[in-house]
Amino acid sequence: MKKLLLRLYLAIKHMINPDDRSPLQVAIDEGLTVGKNFHCLDGCIIDPGHVWLITIGDNVTFAPRVHILAHDASTKRALGYTKIGNVNIGNDVFIGANSTVLPGVTIGDGAIIGANSVVTHDVPAGTVCSGNPAAFLMTTEEYYAKNRERMKTAPVYGIEYYKPNITEERKAQMKRELSEHRIGFVK
Repeated sequence: MKKLLLRLYLAIKHMINPDDRSPLQVAIDEGLTVGKNFHCLDGCIIDPGHVWLITIGDNVTFAPRVHILAHDASTKRALGYTKIGNVNIGNDVFIGANSTVLPGVTIGDGAIIGANSVVTHDVPAGTVCSGNPAAFLMTTEEYYAKNRERMKTAPVYGIEYYKPNITEERKAQMKRELSEHRIGFVK
């Protein structure tokens, strides 16, 4: 009976998703260029219709729901053509949750894009940009220095405060301390 259920499950799974490749592997197979140590969290969209126009460097992280677009169909009805452009994301880049990167944009090495940003123009290396449209806030060195200083007085938690190790007691402690300090840091 178990073997029959397993076969039935696999048959249904194959009918729903006949391609066993991950969405990232499909994009790579269709021309997306991706470096080493790429972390792409849930809900990200890497323009499936134009993935070969997108290059992502080494040690890049996309937080949840990041959209990388190599096309812009706003001109399609009026002109009969859709705008397209390369998107180049350098090494050691972090792009925050719900951010969108538009066609023709280059994000330089070591840049940080804040959550909910719309990146309409190139972002220089070593900078923090945020907003709609994304604008320069500070250099990454200033950002890291600011947070190093903040760590001196804010709660700092080790790996035992992260899933799957965290206990109910530690969760309560974190919640209590963070309500007092607003921001803390976890390993």
